[in-house]
Amino acid sequence: MLFFIAYPIISNIVLSMQEVTVMTLTMPNKPFIGLDNYFRLFKDDVLRLSIFNTLIFTLGSLIFQFIIGLLLAVFFNKEFSGAKQLRGLLIVPWMIPITITALIFKFMFTSNVGVINQILISLKIISSPIDWLTSSKTAMSALVMTNIWIGIPFNMILLLVGLTTIPKELYESSSIDGANKAQSFFNITIPMLKPTIESVLILGFIYTFKVFDLVFVMTGGGPVNTTQVLSTYSYKLSFSLFKYSEGAATANILFVILLIASLLYLKVTNTDKRA
Repeated sequence: MLFFIAYPIISNIVLSMQEVTVMTLTMPNKPFIGLDNYFRLFKDDVLRLSIFNTLIFTLGSLIFQFIIGLLLAVFFNKEFSGAKQLRGLLIVPWMIPITITALIFKFMFTSNVGVINQILISLKIISSPIDWLTSSKTAMSALVMTNIWIGIPFNMILLLVGLTTIPKELYESSSIDGANKAQSFFNITIPMLKPTIESVLILGFIYTFKVFDLVFVMTGGGPVNTTQVLSTYSYKLSFSLFKYSEGAATANILFVILLIASLLYLKVTNTDKRA
């Protein structure tokens, strides 16, 4: 833990407080500039846009992943023929490496030969192909839709596990008292699932907020930074513009946000255990 986690974090913090570029990279004593990199970054329009894009990507993905995952969990909580096989099939998107998924969806969203446009045109929803990944209006939507497909199984499985812990006697009692399915769902299922829902949303936020490979493969942060997120912007600063210290500072901003989310997750889980 110390070697693979603590050392890189500390080294990155030190790097973010130095002036490390191509010119100073090999210097034994690199110039120390304190928090200047952070002050410079917070004046950078692209950084602010990256934070905004990361939030939009995360919230857009979480909302639909959770809703669809919850509906599927409720569906598969019922006993019917082929439920296990179908549930196993739906886990496949979570099992496929994200890079492979990104390449598949990148091809699917291609304007001329992509299956997405072909389906939409055949259904007469659109009249001409949409440049999904090269248009600033649709690139983020394409990324969010792809990530929703990836994250649904994660939400479904965790919520399904939570549903199995709810005693069936509660539903039987509510049915005897005259409650319909909607009332049972909102008065029994949702309150009993609260600890699971909190964990799913916080973990989903952490996993989604640090996205890199999906964005890097599908759009590379483009067009014109409309899909630039914190992780890809850190990579761009470090390995495209060779501003290593600013790239490290951007990574640290991402780290602090995720650290706060992680502490919130620990607080929620500890509260649930005490309850």
